[in-house]
Amino acid sequence: MPADRPRTAITAWRPAVQGIAEVFHAHFTDHAYPVHTHDTWDLMILDDGAVDFAVDRHRHGVAGAGAVVLLPPHVPHDGRTTQPSGFRKRVLYLDSTVLPERLAGTAADGPVHGDALLRQRIHQLHNTLRSPSDALEAESRLAFVRERLLQRLETSPLRAPGREANRLATGLRELLDARISTGMSLDEASARLHAHPTHLIRCFTRTYGIPPHTYLTGRRVDRARRLLLSGARPAEVAAAVGFHDQAHLSRHFTRHLGSPPARYAGSQHVRTAGPPSSDR
Repeated sequence: MPADRPRTAITAWRPAVQGIAEVFHAHFTDHAYPVHTHDTWDLMILDDGAVDFAVDRHRHGVAGAGAVVLLPPHVPHDGRTTQPSGFRKRVLYLDSTVLPERLAGTAADGPVHGDALLRQRIHQLHNTLRSPSDALEAESRLAFVRERLLQRLETSPLRAPGREANRLATGLRELLDARISTGMSLDEASARLHAHPTHLIRCFTRTYGIPPHTYLTGRRVDRARRLLLSGARPAEVAAAVGFHDQAHLSRHFTRHLGSPPARYAGSQHVRTAGPPSSDR
């Protein structure tokens, strides 16, 4: 690869379309995602290259160009390129108004979809989202994407019901979600949930596949990217989401997304539709 060739190229923006939290286009040549979660559905199409990834601690092999990958909210996953040329992807982050979280188990069992019609619909939606003035068309195309996804998920074999979710793990996740910016000490969480600290960590890690501190960092990065795309400065974002300073934010943000915060925010260019309206 020539020395002057960029190793990472990204574009991210928040469209004024209900149900879509963020649009993310990227070309990564050597970036490896650490294990993390999102509070949204991650709907990805691969345009070039291939990605090796795991979902819910199960490796699903390599997804190549043309594949559709759907990752459910709150389920740990990772990803890394398998080729020197890297991979190109386009991602839609969708909230629970598009897909209900009750389908997360089914989605985690089969995250790769070889569905040409679904991929075509997603591709058309991405093209429409490039113009903020085409909101009605984007909403219409999103409706057809949602319809196709529901057809696939609701006719898939359901995951066999397991044991009831661990009460302590669920309780700790709820505490962390409520205190993303301020955080919570392990002693406080243990006192609130009436559990020994190490037992609490083990319960959380067994249930969600990542330790509590990794989960919290991922939630903070997720919140940071939304604030950056709303126009906030990195220093302000660092304080708002709970990082010690801008350097602390930059270190974790770059590790997760392959780009420092300022560069990520600057990737919007003229496509930025701005923050969603108050009635969204």
